Amino acid sequence: MVIPIPIPQGGAIVVRVVLLGTAAGGGFPQWNCACALCAAARDGKLPSRTQDCVAVTGNARDWWLLNASPDVRTQLAATSALWPGPGPHGTPVRGALLTDAEPHHVAGLTVLRGAAGLKVYAPQPVLTALAPARAVLDRYAPWEWADGLAEDGFVLAGGLVVTAHPVGDGPPAYVPPRRPDDRWAVAYRVEDLATGGAFVYAPRVAAWTDAFDDLLETADCAVLDGTFFGRDEVGTGHLPVTGPGGSLTALARHPGVRRIYTHLDNTNPLLDPGSTARAQVNGAGVEVLMDGAEFVV
Repeated sequence: MVIPIPIPQGGAIVVRVVLLGTAAGGGFPQWNCACALCAAARDGKLPSRTQDCVAVTGNARDWWLLNASPDVRTQLAATSALWPGPGPHGTPVRGALLTDAEPHHVAGLTVLRGAAGLKVYAPQPVLTALAPARAVLDRYAPWEWADGLAEDGFVLAGGLVVTAHPVGDGPPAYVPPRRPDDRWAVAYRVEDLATGGAFVYAPRVAAWTDAFDDLLETADCAVLDGTFFGRDEVGTGHLPVTGPGGSLTALARHPGVRRIYTHLDNTNPLLDPGSTARAQVNGAGVEVLMDGAEFVV
Protein backbone atom coordinates (compact mmCIF):
# COMPACT_ATOMS: atom_id res chain seq x y z
CA MET A 1 0.00 0.00 0.00
CA VAL A 2 1.39 3.40 -0.99
CA ILE A 3 -0.11 6.41 0.74
CA PRO A 4 0.18 9.63 -1.33
CA ILE A 5 2.54 12.21 0.13
CA PRO A 6 1.01 15.63 0.81
CA ILE A 7 3.36 18.17 -0.77
CA PRO A 8 3.42 21.57 0.98
CA GLN A 9 1.80 24.50 -0.85
CA GLY A 10 4.15 25.99 -3.42
CA GLY A 11 5.98 22.70 -3.97
CA ALA A 12 8.65 23.36 -1.32
CA ILE A 13 11.38 20.74 -1.07
CA VAL A 14 11.07 18.67 2.09
CA VAL A 15 12.38 15.42 3.52
CA ARG A 16 10.16 12.64 2.16
CA VAL A 17 10.18 9.34 4.00
CA VAL A 18 8.74 5.97 2.99
CA LEU A 19 8.59 3.11 5.49
CA LEU A 20 9.31 0.31 3.02
CA GLY A 21 9.30 -2.39 5.72
CA THR A 22 8.50 -2.32 9.43
CA ALA A 23 9.13 -5.84 10.77
CA ALA A 24 12.21 -7.21 12.49
CA GLY A 25 14.37 -10.00 11.07
CA GLY A 26 12.31 -12.76 9.49
CA GLY A 27 9.37 -10.48 8.71
CA PHE A 28 5.79 -11.05 9.79
CA PRO A 29 4.57 -13.72 9.81
CA GLN A 30 7.95 -15.33 10.40
CA TRP A 31 8.44 -18.36 8.19
CA ASN A 32 9.15 -20.82 11.02
CA CYS A 33 6.81 -19.48 13.70
CA ALA A 34 3.33 -20.75 14.55
CA CYS A 35 2.60 -18.34 17.41
CA ALA A 36 -0.87 -16.81 17.67
CA LEU A 37 0.20 -13.58 15.97
CA CYS A 38 1.87 -15.30 13.02
CA ALA A 39 -1.08 -17.67 12.65
CA ALA A 40 -3.46 -14.69 12.57
CA ALA A 41 -1.37 -13.08 9.84
CA ARG A 42 -1.42 -16.26 7.76
CA ASP A 43 -5.20 -16.38 8.16
CA GLY A 44 -5.47 -12.81 6.89
CA LYS A 45 -6.64 -11.46 10.24
CA LEU A 46 -3.52 -9.28 10.71
CA PRO A 47 -1.56 -7.49 7.99
CA SER A 48 1.78 -9.00 6.98
CA ARG A 49 4.95 -6.90 7.15
CA THR A 50 8.28 -7.02 5.35
CA GLN A 51 11.64 -6.55 7.04
CA ASP A 52 12.75 -3.12 8.22
CA CYS A 53 13.88 -0.66 5.53
CA VAL A 54 13.27 3.05 4.86
CA ALA A 55 13.66 5.25 1.79
CA VAL A 56 14.33 8.98 2.01
CA THR A 57 14.80 11.87 -0.40
CA GLY A 58 15.23 15.62 -0.26
CA ASN A 59 14.30 16.39 -3.86
CA ALA A 60 11.99 13.55 -5.04
CA ARG A 61 14.68 12.43 -7.53
CA ASP A 62 17.60 11.09 -5.49
CA TRP A 63 16.49 8.37 -3.08
CA TRP A 64 18.54 6.71 -0.34
CA LEU A 65 17.80 3.48 1.50
CA LEU A 66 18.20 3.27 5.25
CA ASN A 67 19.26 -0.37 5.58
CA ALA A 68 18.92 -2.90 2.78
CA SER A 69 16.27 -5.47 3.65
CA PRO A 70 16.25 -8.97 2.11
CA ASP A 71 12.75 -7.92 0.97
CA VAL A 72 14.03 -4.86 -0.89
CA ARG A 73 13.00 -6.08 -4.35
CA THR A 74 9.36 -6.37 -3.26
CA GLN A 75 9.57 -3.08 -1.38
CA LEU A 76 10.96 -1.16 -4.37
CA ALA A 77 8.37 -2.68 -6.68
CA ALA A 78 5.58 -1.54 -4.33
CA THR A 79 6.79 2.10 -4.33
CA SER A 80 6.33 3.87 -7.65
CA ALA A 81 8.75 6.69 -6.77
CA LEU A 82 11.52 4.07 -6.67
CA TRP A 83 10.75 2.37 -9.97
CA PRO A 84 13.59 2.20 -12.52
CA GLY A 85 14.15 4.70 -15.31
CA PRO A 86 14.41 6.88 -17.25
CA GLY A 87 16.92 4.66 -19.08
CA PRO A 88 16.58 0.88 -19.26
CA HIS A 89 18.94 0.43 -16.31
CA GLY A 90 18.45 3.75 -14.54
CA THR A 91 17.34 3.96 -10.92
CA PRO A 92 16.49 6.79 -8.54
CA VAL A 93 18.21 4.80 -5.76
CA ARG A 94 21.61 6.37 -5.09
CA GLY A 95 22.78 4.08 -2.30
CA ALA A 96 22.21 2.89 1.24
CA LEU A 97 22.98 3.88 4.81
CA LEU A 98 23.45 0.83 7.05
CA THR A 99 22.72 1.11 10.76
CA ASP A 100 24.47 -2.17 11.62
CA ALA A 101 25.71 -5.45 10.14
CA GLU A 102 22.72 -7.65 11.01
CA PRO A 103 21.81 -9.94 8.09
CA HIS A 104 18.28 -8.55 7.75
CA HIS A 105 19.70 -5.04 7.38
CA VAL A 106 22.41 -5.82 4.81
CA ALA A 107 21.30 -8.87 2.78
CA GLY A 108 19.35 -6.66 0.38
CA LEU A 109 22.63 -5.34 -0.97
CA THR A 110 22.90 -8.55 -2.97
CA VAL A 111 19.57 -7.73 -4.63
CA LEU A 112 20.98 -4.34 -5.69
CA ARG A 113 24.13 -5.87 -7.19
CA GLY A 114 25.03 -4.68 -10.65
CA ALA A 115 23.59 -1.19 -10.20
CA ALA A 116 26.51 1.04 -11.12
CA GLY A 117 27.63 3.93 -8.95
CA LEU A 118 25.82 3.19 -5.70
CA LYS A 119 27.34 4.50 -2.48
CA VAL A 120 27.02 2.67 0.83
CA TYR A 121 27.62 4.32 4.20
CA ALA A 122 28.19 2.31 7.37
CA PRO A 123 30.24 2.59 10.59
CA GLN A 124 33.75 1.23 10.21
CA PRO A 125 33.22 -2.04 12.17
CA VAL A 126 30.32 -2.83 9.85
CA LEU A 127 32.39 -2.09 6.74
CA THR A 128 35.08 -4.43 8.07
CA ALA A 129 32.58 -7.22 8.81
CA LEU A 130 31.16 -6.89 5.31
CA ALA A 131 34.54 -7.04 3.57
CA PRO A 132 33.91 -10.49 1.97
CA ALA A 133 30.46 -9.40 0.72
CA ARG A 134 31.86 -6.10 -0.53
CA ALA A 135 34.43 -7.93 -2.63
CA VAL A 136 31.68 -10.01 -4.24
CA LEU A 137 29.38 -7.04 -4.90
CA ASP A 138 32.15 -4.94 -6.41
CA ARG A 139 32.74 -7.66 -9.02
CA TYR A 140 29.25 -6.95 -10.41
CA ALA A 141 29.60 -3.15 -10.39
CA PRO A 142 32.07 -1.09 -8.36
CA TRP A 143 30.43 0.75 -5.49
CA GLU A 144 31.76 3.40 -3.17
CA TRP A 145 31.93 2.39 0.49
CA ALA A 146 32.21 5.16 3.08
CA ASP A 147 32.46 5.52 6.84
CA GLY A 148 29.04 6.65 8.08
CA LEU A 149 30.60 7.98 11.28
CA ALA A 150 32.59 10.71 9.56
CA GLU A 151 33.24 13.36 12.18
CA ASP A 152 31.31 16.19 10.50
CA GLY A 153 28.67 13.99 8.88
CA PHE A 154 28.10 13.81 5.14
CA VAL A 155 25.85 15.30 2.48
CA LEU A 156 23.70 13.13 0.22
CA ALA A 157 22.61 13.92 -3.31
CA GLY A 158 19.24 15.58 -2.97
CA GLY A 159 20.22 18.12 -0.32
CA LEU A 160 20.22 15.97 2.82
CA VAL A 161 22.88 16.20 5.51
CA VAL A 162 23.40 13.14 7.70
CA THR A 163 25.14 12.49 10.98
CA ALA A 164 25.53 9.08 12.62
CA HIS A 165 25.39 8.45 16.37
CA PRO A 166 26.55 5.22 18.07
CA VAL A 167 23.77 3.34 19.88
CA GLY A 168 24.88 -0.31 19.82
CA ASP A 169 26.88 -2.57 22.09
CA GLY A 170 28.09 -5.52 20.06
CA PRO A 171 28.52 -7.25 16.69
CA PRO A 172 26.06 -9.65 15.06
CA ALA A 173 26.30 -13.36 15.86
CA TYR A 174 28.29 -14.25 12.75
CA VAL A 175 31.20 -11.99 13.75
CA PRO A 176 33.82 -13.55 16.09
CA PRO A 177 33.75 -12.12 19.64
CA ARG A 178 35.44 -8.75 19.90
CA ARG A 179 35.94 -5.97 22.38
CA PRO A 180 32.79 -3.97 23.17
CA ASP A 181 32.32 -1.21 20.61
CA ASP A 182 29.23 1.01 20.47
CA ARG A 183 29.89 1.71 16.79
CA TRP A 184 28.39 -1.66 15.82
CA ALA A 185 25.00 0.07 15.61
CA VAL A 186 24.20 3.69 14.84
CA ALA A 187 21.23 6.01 14.62
CA TYR A 188 21.10 8.37 11.65
CA ARG A 189 19.91 11.95 11.84
CA VAL A 190 18.78 13.16 8.41
CA GLU A 191 18.19 16.89 7.86
CA ASP A 192 17.02 18.90 4.88
CA LEU A 193 19.50 21.71 4.29
CA ALA A 194 16.86 24.03 2.87
CA THR A 195 14.11 23.71 5.47
CA GLY A 196 15.91 22.40 8.55
CA GLY A 197 13.41 19.55 8.88
CA ALA A 198 15.09 16.54 10.51
CA PHE A 199 14.28 13.00 11.49
CA VAL A 200 16.12 10.29 13.40
CA TYR A 201 16.17 6.66 12.31
CA ALA A 202 17.19 4.16 14.99
CA PRO A 203 15.84 0.61 14.51
CA ARG A 204 18.27 -0.76 17.08
CA VAL A 205 18.79 0.96 20.43
CA ALA A 206 20.63 -1.04 23.09
CA ALA A 207 20.26 1.51 25.89
CA TRP A 208 18.60 4.89 26.26
CA THR A 209 21.31 7.43 27.08
CA ASP A 210 21.46 11.16 27.75
CA ALA A 211 23.14 11.52 24.36
CA PHE A 212 20.18 9.84 22.67
CA ASP A 213 17.79 12.16 24.51
CA ASP A 214 19.81 15.11 23.21
CA LEU A 215 19.66 13.70 19.68
CA LEU A 216 15.85 13.46 19.73
CA GLU A 217 15.64 17.05 20.93
CA THR A 218 17.08 18.10 17.55
CA ALA A 219 14.51 16.16 15.47
CA ASP A 220 10.99 16.74 14.19
CA CYS A 221 10.32 13.02 13.77
CA ALA A 222 11.88 9.82 15.10
CA VAL A 223 11.48 6.32 13.64
CA LEU A 224 12.60 4.08 16.48
CA ASP A 225 13.29 0.59 17.76
CA GLY A 226 9.99 -1.01 18.73
CA THR A 227 11.28 -4.58 18.35
CA PHE A 228 10.07 -6.00 21.66
CA PHE A 229 7.11 -4.83 23.73
CA GLY A 230 8.18 -6.22 27.11
CA ARG A 231 11.28 -7.60 28.78
CA ASP A 232 10.00 -11.16 28.53
CA GLU A 233 10.54 -10.95 24.76
CA VAL A 234 13.82 -9.06 24.69
CA GLY A 235 16.73 -10.29 22.60
CA THR A 236 20.24 -8.92 22.30
CA GLY A 237 20.73 -5.26 21.50
CA HIS A 238 17.16 -3.96 21.80
CA LEU A 239 15.53 -1.88 24.51
CA PRO A 240 11.91 -2.95 25.21
CA VAL A 241 9.01 -0.59 24.67
CA THR A 242 7.55 -1.01 28.18
CA GLY A 243 8.78 -1.77 31.68
CA PRO A 244 11.48 -0.10 33.78
CA GLY A 245 13.79 1.81 31.50
CA GLY A 246 11.59 1.11 28.47
CA SER A 247 11.55 3.44 25.49
CA LEU A 248 7.89 4.48 25.87
CA THR A 249 8.64 6.21 29.18
CA ALA A 250 11.69 7.91 27.66
CA LEU A 251 9.70 9.10 24.64
CA ALA A 252 7.28 10.90 26.94
CA ARG A 253 10.08 13.45 27.40
CA HIS A 254 9.76 14.40 23.72
CA PRO A 255 6.09 15.32 23.14
CA GLY A 256 7.00 17.74 20.34
CA VAL A 257 8.59 15.03 18.21
CA ARG A 258 6.53 12.79 15.94
CA ARG A 259 7.40 9.30 17.26
CA ILE A 260 6.98 6.09 15.28
CA TYR A 261 7.88 2.53 16.26
CA THR A 262 9.35 0.20 13.64
CA HIS A 263 11.31 -3.09 13.45
CA LEU A 264 8.51 -5.05 15.16
CA ASP A 265 9.35 -8.63 16.14
CA ASN A 266 6.80 -11.36 15.37
CA THR A 267 6.24 -11.75 19.15
CA ASN A 268 5.25 -8.11 19.60
CA PRO A 269 1.54 -7.47 20.42
CA LEU A 270 1.87 -4.06 18.72
CA LEU A 271 1.39 -5.99 15.48
CA ASP A 272 -2.30 -6.29 16.39
CA PRO A 273 -4.13 -2.96 15.85
CA GLY A 274 -6.85 -4.08 18.28
CA SER A 275 -4.52 -5.02 21.14
CA THR A 276 -4.27 -3.28 24.50
CA ALA A 277 -0.56 -2.85 23.73
CA ARG A 278 -1.36 -0.79 20.63
CA ALA A 279 -3.91 1.25 22.59
CA GLN A 280 -1.31 1.94 25.28
CA VAL A 281 1.29 3.13 22.78
CA ASN A 282 -1.15 5.20 20.75
CA GLY A 283 -2.47 6.72 23.96
CA ALA A 284 1.05 7.87 24.73
CA GLY A 285 1.20 9.66 21.39
CA VAL A 286 3.45 7.13 19.64
CA GLU A 287 2.49 5.66 16.25
CA VAL A 288 2.77 2.22 14.69
CA LEU A 289 2.51 2.54 10.90
CA MET A 290 2.24 -0.05 8.15
CA ASP A 291 4.62 -0.90 5.33
CA GLY A 292 4.25 1.68 2.59
CA ALA A 293 3.39 4.58 4.89
CA GLU A 294 4.78 7.86 3.57
CA PHE A 295 5.18 11.24 5.23
CA VAL A 296 7.14 14.46 5.05
CA VAL A 297 9.31 16.12 7.67
